[in-house]
Amino acid sequence: MSTPASSFAPDHSLDMVIFGGAGDLSARKLLPALYMAHLHGSLPADTRIVAVSRSDWTRERYLKFIEDRSRPFVDTHALDPRTWESFLARFDYACVDIGVAADYERLVAATRRDALRVFYLATASSLFETVCDNLAAYGLVDERARVVLEKPLGHDLASAKAINAAVGRHFSEDRIYRIDHYLGKETVQNLMVLRFGNSIFGPLWQAPHIKSVQITVAESVGVGSRAGFYDGTGAMRDMVQNHLLQLLCIVAMEPPVSLDPDAVRDEKLKVLRSLRPMTAETIARDTVRGQYAAGAVDGETVKGYQDEAGVPAGSRTETFVALRAQIDNWRWANVPFFLRTGKRMRERRSEIVIDFADMPFSIIPRGPYGHANRLVIQIQPEESIQLQMLAKEPGSGMHVLPVSLNLDLQQAMTGRRPEAYERLLIDVIRGRLTHFMRCDELEAAWSWAEPILNEWKSLGDKPRSYFAGTYGPAASSALVARENIAWAEDV
Repeated sequence: MSTPASSFAPDHSLDMVIFGGAGDLSARKLLPALYMAHLHGSLPADTRIVAVSRSDWTRERYLKFIEDRSRPFVDTHALDPRTWESFLARFDYACVDIGVAADYERLVAATRRDALRVFYLATASSLFETVCDNLAAYGLVDERARVVLEKPLGHDLASAKAINAAVGRHFSEDRIYRIDHYLGKETVQNLMVLRFGNSIFGPLWQAPHIKSVQITVAESVGVGSRAGFYDGTGAMRDMVQNHLLQLLCIVAMEPPVSLDPDAVRDEKLKVLRSLRPMTAETIARDTVRGQYAAGAVDGETVKGYQDEAGVPAGSRTETFVALRAQIDNWRWANVPFFLRTGKRMRERRSEIVIDFADMPFSIIPRGPYGHANRLVIQIQPEESIQLQMLAKEPGSGMHVLPVSLNLDLQQAMTGRRPEAYERLLIDVIRGRLTHFMRCDELEAAWSWAEPILNEWKSLGDKPRSYFAGTYGPAASSALVARENIAWAEDV
């Protein structure tokens, strides 16, 4: 692999070019993140942001879009009128139809030849090849230029390989940033420190000391306005193949020799290649697909997926997935990994749960509390780490109760906590690749996920229905119960 691009000198010029600059992702995430970076002095002084879309707008019309659509997503405590005006002064706008080569002349005029160009492709991945080919044809790609690829990266293994090849014709691997915003979350990055910086966990982070691992990414929202995209994607492609597998890699990887980007990504790749391939038999036994029906979330009645605007009648797209994965190496032999994600679930919650094995012999009566020792790493909505253990109830003889040692990261660390997109955008600008997927990682993840998708398609069965406001179909509880395990919320 190539050596990562050198860090960006703060006194150099930067042109951040955002394709899809008038899209929902830009409005809700990218532009607010760039404002926060601007506010806190994380952008080079000579930074310009060039928004690209096919809307026939002027610069003034685009600034109104930012005011109307992005400003509401900025923390009101961070909004300062003078700083906001200086942020807007960084912007330019280029009307470019991605498929019309001649339009890229406008982008040539809007960018500076001596600046580091970062191209953020917040578009459908099917357009990546066209964009990169045209950028190169018009001389916009030089040896310093970088490109950021927004997920999902392909629809299957073949399309992922095609994207890697197409982008790789113009950008070397050390200048390609495949972004997964979960890898920008503070607690996810802190997991590396938890594992490799604390001697208490090192000897225990393996079989037979760990009985099981749960990784949950639960969303309380439905598909909203994304039905057109989501119905052709589903939870497996949208969440499992990227977010959940990346979390699994960080939990399961061997200690890298250093924090060098390729050293870390080499170990993540080994995990993906160690995932036991699923067969038709294990897919039927160890995976659960679901689709939300009408119900109540946070006390409000909500529609079922079939009734959402833009969802085709009779859609069989899954909005929920639970599955059991197995890593075939010495560290994780016979330790099940349970992955789960879904929309319209009871609450928004992302967490990793490590269930430590029971004592081989105990003189202490356990009671109905499940595992005595459990490490809960909560990623959102709050960031915290809890170590659960048993303690004696005062005045009760030897009656024990589960108690937790809590580390509230937001209280313990009083400094500002940048949002994931802000942190990752700064990494791109500074040339730090550690928290971005490499091409072989992407392909290894698709190699494992694709047979599951193909088997579901060949079976043609409907996803199991679950009420909005629950934690998915009952079959997901049965999946873990076979091994005398319960999902964390059921304990």
